[in-house]
Amino acid sequence: MTTTLEVTDVTAAACCTPLVREPLTAAEAEQLATTMKALADPARLRLLSIVAASEDSEACVCDLIEPVGLSQPTVSHHLKILTTAGFLTRSKRGTWAYFKLVPGALDRISQLLVAS
Repeated sequence: MTTTLEVTDVTAAACCTPLVREPLTAAEAEQLATTMKALADPARLRLLSIVAASEDSEACVCDLIEPVGLSQPTVSHHLKILTTAGFLTRSKRGTWAYFKLVPGALDRISQLLVAS
């Protein structure tokens, strides 16, 4: 008895789905990881949320201490990380520092994570 094997043309179909947009470069992935690390803390997420929800997306550090239940130096440390990561800007008025949400800062993260 002779058995005939059917041959499948493997060149007819790709084994992988083709890319529909450019993936992150190594440098972009490194930058995004640093940025996301800044958000990977519950206190920083809360602080960012409070600033974003404040009038003109701006808040005094004096108004951020009580809602998160942390000391002023700890809140300032978290705000510095968010500022360095590009989410907030800082301005000094008298003895207080004010933090403002950078327009579009949160949009950059969401755009990278949403498939187009």
